Amino acid sequence: MNADGRLSVVMPVYNEEKSIVEIMNRVLKQPEVGELIAVNDGSTDKSFEVMQVFADNPKVKLLNQPENRGKGAAIIRGFEEAKCDFVIIQDADFEYNPNEYGKLLRPLLEDKADVVYGSRFMATPGLVRYFGHEMGNKFLTLLSNIFSDIHLSDMETCYKCFKREVIQNMKLGSQRFGIEVEMTAKFAKSRVLRIWEEPVSYNPRRYAEGKKITWKDGFAALWHIIVFNCFTSAENSWKKPWEEVLKQGKEN
Repeated sequence: MNADGRLSVVMPVYNEEKSIVEIMNRVLKQPEVGELIAVNDGSTDKSFEVMQVFADNPKVKLLNQPENRGKGAAIIRGFEEAKCDFVIIQDADFEYNPNEYGKLLRPLLEDKADVVYGSRFMATPGLVRYFGHEMGNKFLTLLSNIFSDIHLSDMETCYKCFKREVIQNMKLGSQRFGIEVEMTAKFAKSRVLRIWEEPVSYNPRRYAEGKKITWKDGFAALWHIIVFNCFTSAENSWKKPWEEVLKQGKEN
């Protein structure tokens, strides 16, 4: 099946004036992209001003949150605005490669999955990474797997791709990086959604280059893993019964 023009890309932006134009151009070059929703999350640099070069592009929607609320808040707003059949998250730097949208969409197009995770840890080549950062990611993924009872290799990956009706049926509230844990826990809790993993390349950004996640977010993720897996009900996880949502998606 052809994926051209069927993908909504949600891009949270915070202080990325040096990379934002180039990464947006890379995204827009991908044939799968039907729209790019860039959400400026209270940047204190010139990110939102620089983004205005795309103001007249019919494929681009520029949203502005005057105060910094966090990556999760920006992503959730982008999800609400999405109009295409499929939705993916794209960071506003060069750690993840938009050229890989096609292979992430394939399991969705073939109806083998409802959610696809792009894993950085499935034997893909790339730059040597920070040991502590990678071990932290793997530790959080292990804990998430234990509590959610699904076996992912990379829970914290940016590249999460969904059928639009699936992500828009979720009740999400995490404002910061806890959004990764929240989505994973609630997908797993459904026991209906099919979750797929695909290997993706990864070009890790150094902290001197603007990487924002820190050890504090790691400790927050531990708390979120427990809360969203153990103390969050189905009623607080999604809006409509999944059988109804997935049936409607197939009919459309």
